[in-house]
Amino acid sequence: MLKRRWPLTVAAGMLICIFWSYIASLGTGGSLNRLESALQDLMMQQSDAERAPYDDIKIIKIDQGSLDQLGQFPWDRALYAQLITMLADAGAKAIALDVVLAEPGQDPESDAAMAAVMKKYPNVVLPVVFNFKARQDKPGELETESISYPASTIGASAGQEGHINVLQDTDGTVRKLTVGLRDNDKLVPAFSVRLANYLLDRDHQIHWDVEKGRWYRGSERIPADSRNQIATEFYTHPREEMSAATGYDSQSFFDVLSGNIPPEYYENSVVLIGPYAPGLQDEYLTPLSTSLKMYGVEIHANMAQSLAAGKFYIKTGQTVTYTLIIALALLSLILFERITGGRAFILYGGLSVFFFGMWICIYYFAQTFITFTYPFLVMTSTFIWSVGRHYVTERRERSRVTSIFGRFVPRTVVDEILASGEDAKVGGERRDISVIFVDIRGFTSMSEKLQPEQVIQILNEYLDICTKAVFKWNGTLDKFIGDGVMAIFGAPVTQSNHPELAVRAALEMKRQSAELEERCLREIGVPVRFGVGVNSGPAVVGNIGSQMLRLDYTAIGDTVNLAARLESNAKPGQILVSEETLKRVDGIFETSAIGEIMVKGKEKPVLVTEVLEEAGTKRVSAQAEIEGREGE
Repeated sequence: MLKRRWPLTVAAGMLICIFWSYIASLGTGGSLNRLESALQDLMMQQSDAERAPYDDIKIIKIDQGSLDQLGQFPWDRALYAQLITMLADAGAKAIALDVVLAEPGQDPESDAAMAAVMKKYPNVVLPVVFNFKARQDKPGELETESISYPASTIGASAGQEGHINVLQDTDGTVRKLTVGLRDNDKLVPAFSVRLANYLLDRDHQIHWDVEKGRWYRGSERIPADSRNQIATEFYTHPREEMSAATGYDSQSFFDVLSGNIPPEYYENSVVLIGPYAPGLQDEYLTPLSTSLKMYGVEIHANMAQSLAAGKFYIKTGQTVTYTLIIALALLSLILFERITGGRAFILYGGLSVFFFGMWICIYYFAQTFITFTYPFLVMTSTFIWSVGRHYVTERRERSRVTSIFGRFVPRTVVDEILASGEDAKVGGERRDISVIFVDIRGFTSMSEKLQPEQVIQILNEYLDICTKAVFKWNGTLDKFIGDGVMAIFGAPVTQSNHPELAVRAALEMKRQSAELEERCLREIGVPVRFGVGVNSGPAVVGNIGSQMLRLDYTAIGDTVNLAARLESNAKPGQILVSEETLKRVDGIFETSAIGEIMVKGKEKPVLVTEVLEEAGTKRVSAQAEIEGREGE
């Protein structure tokens, strides 16, 4: 049966793999991908001590207070030139202005002042903005419509430019840094890449290797995807003020410009200047908050630290996802095919915990996010399939067992067979049993005197008596042999007292046949009486025959043959038992010794005893045992 099940199981596994692989290939949208992102966001949550923002990264905020003091945007560029000069002269390591200056200003002198600053201080970085196509036709690439560089009147060099594009996932959350964006034959590094290089020594500079076509941090490859994106850490919550434990140092633009905060405060620091007010529309959701948005200048600061610290994460591609889907489907099918019932639920829980633990360990120790959702759903799907298939198989097996035994044994015995979980398999096994053979004496002469319809009626009544007696004492009705009956005790359910049960069934037949005997004698002048033979011992019991055409549950062996020979030697109304049966029921019944007789198939004579009735004072509790089983 196991061999027959495997093709169906393999087909189900293939369908599950194909279905979830197809769903996984649809892209980054949808509820399942949002769930995947939410799990990754949860993993990136850290305590204040773990986050530990760099104290040499400082933010100067273009906040509401500065807008109130200096007027609404856009400001005169001379203000930026003045502040940058103050910071550079005070020894700032790098200064990044997160304000787009793509067009010439209204005042040429202000642009000239900015140009002079850019020329004098090479550690100043200005933003580049890439404007992407609304519809991306090439998967895995970012196609642009236009690029906004700093105005030519400002005179920024290529080394002073970095793109500030913050790309959001489909749920509006920023999780990845685009390390560089391509403009024809050149790559424009991110704002945060420029700043991170000021935080890194010469051996760990972030750069693009033209020959290898990859980004590197020193000699370490940065695991960027086809869009040059990587997942980075976030070290601060949105708009988090600096404290003893966390937060970037952030001061108001006006306070620094006016001297309230001395420029020397920024010596040896990487300084970011950018919008920090809701009305300036530069704010985004991040993994650390699903409601409060983080300003763009804060995001650049976090990404610069992530690059400098080497805390960026690989998100494995589709190949790894497909491999996980296939591997987990195969493992789950093999295990769930062998483990069923309540243990299957325990196994499913264990596999789920194991996979989740592996996912966490890979994140922490290998800085890699493997796909969790789709492989987990594959495992769940195979579990549901296995449970459902096992249930259907069990129901089919119960029906098959009931079909095989329901006509030959009492319902209580069928229930015991099903509860035991023993399969009614083809072939047999050696069992210790008792066998009864019963036959009508004078059946041939009776048939000659009666019409066929009358013969059938009497035969059915006789067989009904035999069947009820066998079932009453929990025997198994093996077969009807013309006007004879064969019954087994001790199989398929083991019964320690099967010799006693067999003899009691024989006595029950004798008692119940009295009325039938009297009626036949009165109506046709021929009494209908039974001859019964009972023997106990080893025999091969099981389903014997053709599995494709016909399969019968029966017993074969010398024990069965001797029971049949005893029945053929029994006189009308006589119950003959073998020496083996007699030894096992000694003292329970009143008996009469017949002596040794020769039977066909035996070289030596066989000791035979007739059972008369129960020993009145020594009756055992077999009936109580049967009633107790029926009550269960």
